[in-house]
Amino acid sequence: MTICTAAQALVKSLANEGVEYVIGLPGVQIMDIYDALLDEPSIRTITVKHEQTASYMADGFARSTGKIAAALVVPGPGLQNASAGIGSAYASSSPVLLIVGQIESFNIGKNAGAVHEIVDQLDILTNVTKWKASIHDVTEIPGTVREAIRQLKTGRPRPVAIEIPSDLLAKPMDLQLPPVENFQVQSPNTDLIRKAASLLLKAKYPVIWAGGGVNLGNANSELTTLASVLNSAVIATAEGKGAISEDDPQYAGPFYYSHGPAHEVLPKSDVILAVGSRLHFLAPVDWAFTESQSIIHIDVDPEELGRNWQEEISMVGDAKLTLQALLNEIDEKENSSLWTLQEIANHRTKSFETIRHLAPDQVAILEGIRKVLKDDALVVSGINSIGYWAHLAFTVRSPRSYFNASYFATLGYAFPFSLGVKLGNPEKQVICISGDGGFMYSLPELATAVQEKLNVIVLVFNDHALGATLRDQQVRYNGRVIGTKIQNPNFAQVATDFGALGIRLNHYRELPASLQSALSANRPVVIEIPIDSWTPPFQITPPGFRPSKPQSPE
Repeated sequence: MTICTAAQALVKSLANEGVEYVIGLPGVQIMDIYDALLDEPSIRTITVKHEQTASYMADGFARSTGKIAAALVVPGPGLQNASAGIGSAYASSSPVLLIVGQIESFNIGKNAGAVHEIVDQLDILTNVTKWKASIHDVTEIPGTVREAIRQLKTGRPRPVAIEIPSDLLAKPMDLQLPPVENFQVQSPNTDLIRKAASLLLKAKYPVIWAGGGVNLGNANSELTTLASVLNSAVIATAEGKGAISEDDPQYAGPFYYSHGPAHEVLPKSDVILAVGSRLHFLAPVDWAFTESQSIIHIDVDPEELGRNWQEEISMVGDAKLTLQALLNEIDEKENSSLWTLQEIANHRTKSFETIRHLAPDQVAILEGIRKVLKDDALVVSGINSIGYWAHLAFTVRSPRSYFNASYFATLGYAFPFSLGVKLGNPEKQVICISGDGGFMYSLPELATAVQEKLNVIVLVFNDHALGATLRDQQVRYNGRVIGTKIQNPNFAQVATDFGALGIRLNHYRELPASLQSALSANRPVVIEIPIDSWTPPFQITPPGFRPSKPQSPE
């Protein structure tokens, strides 16, 4: 046993579980934790300018690496500020550990006006965390941290939170760390594997519907192999981009807001294998799944199975293990697929040209970016016109290399999230696609990027507006514009003032050359690109739209 303070026990417990980064903002109730971090060489501490950045960075680190970083915030306002990032991580199934300070234990529940007090503050996180716990005694610390890590590494990865009262942190305790544990992931049911394999081998036009769970489960190789073995067409959701290389001959194309090749590919299919997806159509269409089609759904979260559609086979299981089990069962058996690679290629090409016709400027920008970057470059797609169209027009070739905010669609997440991506991938190119409105949320974090040498390249597409909502007003509200025009600084100059490299373009055609130059800069870079306010995909009626439900802005 080791005699130490509770704060030291917390830090040692984090180190014991392999946590390498704590990202936060110091404050009165967590100063003992910061003091303990000073003596822990295996953990690097990152200080940010706003607590939302702590949770966004931890999310970016987790989703790009599969590892866990901790966000550390004060109670009350610190927790509230961090909650937007926790919500984004929850929507995106990301394993973020949030550590929250708490007022003194003798003041809890009294509503007496203690600094940063919110009665029952963890209730704020009830619907955006998988698990949460309050520590009431110092002896609970190692076990609580271990349970938090278990929750993060088993089942569906989603955020967890631990709070600890400030007066406990200085108390002495005997610390005995539990041995490191290797957590078991969910194996699939063997009977269901046999049934699924049989159904897939009989399929004439199999389709694999790849969701974000493929990337989170590191099942990219297994999915790619299975697509080839079955001769299946593959459709990837926005979160599923990178599940298979978009240059792979089995890849038919992307799916976002019912745009993409699915409206032609899906009606032809007799068997659909959905992996790690909610199977949710934001835009209701008349070509979605039908009763005549057999749906095989694999998900690590049993609550997602059968949620939106009638399924023939529903399997709870880790994506990687389950796809490998299917491959083992199929072995060298002959498939019945009638797809030709040329037919799949034709769907892919036709879909891309349709997208180019709908958004010629946006596609030209995205093609220019793609040509400059390495295949394994990491791209964060923000809540802006270029980011939306990137779901459909940016070619992704590597796993865990394309990121978005999923259904939470959190304006302002992209830049701080990209800092977390760079923190976990210092040797890779990291590009943030941001709008002007979203970048303004976290502009001061340029100081964090410079101080911590997180050399992200931020592409700020500036239309001096909250572009999607402005277009909505121009179209649906007959040009009645209110609240969507914004005043911006010279972003390139601001970047320079923070010690980053700032570049201001006259036209988006200059972007490829400027981006190429920026990639060799040994510091963070902001490239400001003037654009018009263009229509996003979700404001364009997709093929077969069935207006029985209101359109959603995601």
